[in-house]
Amino acid sequence: MGLAAGLPGALGPPYILLWLRHPDSKLSGPPETAAMMAKKSSEFPAEVQLFADGGCSGNPGPGGWAFILRHPTSGKELERSGGEREATNNRMELTAVIRGLETLTRPARVELLTDSTYVGKGVSEWLPKWKAQGWRRKEGNRLAPIKNEDLWRRLDELLQTHQVRFTHVRGHSGHVENERCDTLAVAAYQKYL
Repeated sequence: MGLAAGLPGALGPPYILLWLRHPDSKLSGPPETAAMMAKKSSEFPAEVQLFADGGCSGNPGPGGWAFILRHPTSGKELERSGGEREATNNRMELTAVIRGLETLTRPARVELLTDSTYVGKGVSEWLPKWKAQGWRRKEGNRLAPIKNEDLWRRLDELLQTHQVRFTHVRGHSGHVENERCDTLAVAAYQKYL
């Protein structure tokens, strides 16, 4: 059975980057430190690559999201996009990642490629702190609710199923898949203008 419609479940080529595993992961094996996982990342190649992007016309304003799922071994790809009448850039960036991960039909090792430092830092640095603080973040000397809590909670659920490795790509720099996702996301929000 494939990882997603049209994406077989074979392994792809290795990439040397940090794997992120949610502490409550249902995946077998002992929890590992970031250093251990970084050292061993070439032993655990991505099964699929998830390219994701989101954006808005105005912030807030009409928003769009898009993703491309690619199975590196077979080269098969799946593209999806959607939009909302009123959104923010960060909500659309998160939605693109969530929709991509929701498309996978079984636990997988995923390389997430996005230009969103908000998503990348959220997944790799902020999420564990937010959870430990009751889904709150430090704001001065007090704790304040995190923004987009509903989406972060959903992403947290998905990270319990999948191993996700974050790779930052520069936006609008000619990265083919990132540019394609941007084009799809813009087209998705155009219908709300």
